[in-house]
Order: sequence, then C-alpha cells, then structure tokens
Amino acid sequence: MEVSAQNPNEIFDVVDENDCVIGQATRAEVHRKKLFHRAVHILVFDADGNVILQKRSLAKDTAPGLLSTSCAGHVDAGETYDSAAFRELEEELGIPPREAKNLKFLFAMPPQEQLGWEFIRVYALRYAGTLVPDPTEIEGLTALPPEKIDREIRERPPAFAESFKLVWEQFRIRAKV
Repeated sequence: MEVSAQNPNEIFDVVDENDCVIGQATRAEVHRKKLFHRAVHILVFDADGNVILQKRSLAKDTAPGLLSTSCAGHVDAGETYDSAAFRELEEELGIPPREAKNLKFLFAMPPQEQLGWEFIRVYALRYAGTLVPDPTEIEGLTALPPEKIDREIRERPPAFAESFKLVWEQFRIRAKV
C-alpha cells in the first residue's frame, strides 16, 4: 500500500491578491491551477536556542527529502492562520495546543511562485518538551543553531526546500526571537 503525506481532496480557501476568501477548491485543483491560498510555517526553537529543522518525508508531493521549517502546512477552508498553526504543531510534531501557548506570530509573506502561490504566516515557538514527528510527514528532525543554518544554506543550497530558504531569509532579516 502506498503511503501518502497529503490528501489531494482536502478543501482549501481560495483567496484573492488581498488574502480575502473568494471560494474553495481541492488541494489538487489549487496547485494545478496555481490559485492563491494560505499556509503557515512554524520555527520551533529548543531550550538551547537551536532551530528544529525537519527532513520532509519522501512521500511529500513537494520538496521530498529536503530540509525545511520545523512544521508547516496549509490552512484548511474556514480555518484561521492561528488555528492552522496550532493544528500543524500537534499533527506534525505532537505538540498539543496547551503546550504551545507561547506561539508567536512573526511576519507574513505574499504569494509567489517559489512559495507555491501561498500567503504565508510565519510563527515561532520556544519548546523544551519532547517532539513526536509524524512519520508520514517527517523523515527526521535535526536541531541547529541559526548561524549553522545560514552556513549550511550557503554551502548546500540543494539540501533545503525553496520555501524554507525564502522563509529563513525573511526571518533573519525581520524577526527578533
């Protein structure tokens, strides 16, 4: 049986250039037609200030096997960015909402081709608990200091998902965590 890390029939809100909902469509249709939709990325920091990076499952339809944000996902139809962030933390890393109270919104990014035409909101979470990665989503986790991530992206850019490199660049420019 083939394991899939995504459901092509999930329903997402389709949004206009101002991030206002104008309809709904399946995941497959949104991606095929390159429609604007929404996603969240969460950077999880451990007790030592390292950033947890995920190695994406080989079953993912985009960037399989590449390093990316700690946790990321689409915003489902009718869902808010914040609720999607809490849901993704629990689904992908096993962090229940009650343990993610210090989740902090950092910045938003407009849609562009390299981001899959997604409006993205980026969050940060400091978390010292145990992470339980979902094996259908995540091949593995690694914790690196921010400076080492900078160096790794310069030295081994193909090892990283394009969306992560763009999110990380904006994080290093704009965020103070």
